[in-house]
Amino acid sequence: MERNWPYDESDIGQTALFPQYRADLRSPHPTELNAFIQDNIVKDWSSLTWKQVGKPFRVVNYAEGKRRWEEKNGDTLPVQKSWELFNQSFHTLFMKDVPTERKRVMTALLKNVSQLHWKRAARVLGELEELTLWNTAHRIQDAIWDPRGKRALFQGLDIDKPRVLFLGAADGYEAMQLYAMYPGGEVVLVDYDDFCRTDRFGKFPEQYPFLGVDPNTGSHKVWYKDQMNISFITDDIRNLPFGREFDIVVSVGLIEHFPDEHKAEAIDFHRRFLKPDGYAILTTPRLQWKSRLFYHVLAEWMNYTYRELMTVQQMGLYLYESGFEILRHGTIKAHNGIVARIR
Repeated sequence: MERNWPYDESDIGQTALFPQYRADLRSPHPTELNAFIQDNIVKDWSSLTWKQVGKPFRVVNYAEGKRRWEEKNGDTLPVQKSWELFNQSFHTLFMKDVPTERKRVMTALLKNVSQLHWKRAARVLGELEELTLWNTAHRIQDAIWDPRGKRALFQGLDIDKPRVLFLGAADGYEAMQLYAMYPGGEVVLVDYDDFCRTDRFGKFPEQYPFLGVDPNTGSHKVWYKDQMNISFITDDIRNLPFGREFDIVVSVGLIEHFPDEHKAEAIDFHRRFLKPDGYAILTTPRLQWKSRLFYHVLAEWMNYTYRELMTVQQMGLYLYESGFEILRHGTIKAHNGIVARIR
């Protein structure tokens, strides 16, 4: 089968904008990557208190889809169903040909204004606002995948051919970036929504390039999804048959969906499958005005379930109080990131 792999090592240093995403092979040198993470913010985690850092900001402007489901069914939207609705909605955003969609919306806006259809024009203007924000956040700034920021967070791990477990994997992006940087091991993606297996990961663009390492030479290499040793399990994390056997346990945007009474359990998921000397890597959306704007404007696409925005200090304190030693922490474009080990 012919592979659609448009980049090779001669393209390192380049970036290109596609209708649905940005491909980014810039910043190959570790010293250059440090500019993409603000790290070493907290000097002593043992002295940090909740009184100092405060509690996370809860996002409460839910999607109309959540309200409609609850009205139709006469019950609170179940957690798993909320994730199914979110994954389908979020994937629709990822699949949009943004330039084409913006042209369509602009044409509709001008038509409705010229015909004095003000209510329709207002609805179309809202759609244009959503597309513009999505285009800026995902395609232009590349703040959701953020390959340079993620590589900055992930670099320097003392590990060879790791087994990686991704909890709540969705499209699996961060595990693929880890595989490219530390190749030759195994990645196990886990999500209890099978739509993630079939569509979010299953339809992840095969031509998307990950900048990593050639294990034979130690030089930079461009990797693709189809070159990686990846399996996908559809199941609840609590049902996994694994012991403490993984070198890396990673989650992205997971623990902020658990209120405080369940956060310790969510964090313990990472400990449960991690080797004693393994790395837990977690990210959460940052508490900043850009993130608040993102979840406000894109509420209809994003907000189906409990969600918090945190500072890295708040995120780290949760982990520290759950028995983790924080090896590296910092903020990247849209996320907090922490690399930790079991104390």
